[in-house]
Amino acid sequence: MISFPRARFLRCCFAALLVPLGGFAQQKPVSMPGLLASGSLPYQPDIPQHPSITPELRGDIYMARKMYREAIDVYRDGPPDSPVIANKIGIAFHQLLLLDQAKKSYEHAIKLDSRYPEAINNLGTIYYAEKNYRKAIRCYDRALKYSAPSASILANLGAAYFGRKEYTRAISYYEQALTLDPDVFEHHSGFGTMMQERTVEERATFHLYLAKMYAKSGANDRALIYLRKALEEGVKDRKKIPDMPEFTSLKTDPAFKQLLAENPRPL
Repeated sequence: MISFPRARFLRCCFAALLVPLGGFAQQKPVSMPGLLASGSLPYQPDIPQHPSITPELRGDIYMARKMYREAIDVYRDGPPDSPVIANKIGIAFHQLLLLDQAKKSYEHAIKLDSRYPEAINNLGTIYYAEKNYRKAIRCYDRALKYSAPSASILANLGAAYFGRKEYTRAISYYEQALTLDPDVFEHHSGFGTMMQERTVEERATFHLYLAKMYAKSGANDRALIYLRKALEEGVKDRKKIPDMPEFTSLKTDPAFKQLLAENPRPL
């Protein structure tokens, strides 16, 4: 599960730069697939030059516009010894699905700062994509060692253990992530400095576990959403769902009863 702490700052920059060009800063943000939410603006041919705009900030603006190759070129004009910029170049390559180049950039960032949790986490997402879950787990554990408690890293750990079919450990990390950030599984778009893994092969089982966790935390609406997804994806043992202890609080909920009565078939 990545956030971008400077999104508000960037929006202010966009407003200052783009209002003279026709008020584009008033447009509503649009979403980007694969990362946590951040603002974006309508396409412009280029970013206005301004002495206070650093290569890193120009690159961030290109990232917000999904102009990843342009972002890479601009980031490379920044300090070559900056682990932050190396990590952001990795994310741009990651968004282009150029995983080998992304991996090299993350490794370069870690070489520049061996305790940089964002880059370590992001390298873990590369190993996860390669289904090398053991190495991914090592990266996530190391990233947690050098960072404050992070819902994104904990969720990534859960995904890696889920990939290894170690469901008990996976759910433990998912629950920790949910405690830190109740919306950790709801972030679907954006960009920033930390990647959050989204690919879980056994989608039906994964969504059933999410439904259980949300039900236990009292988020009944979300529990029902993920339970429906699990049913539509062909989750096994659907007849046992009404008696699962995690759904005890939902047994009297009309929406829960209706969902079970509908018994959605796999799509």
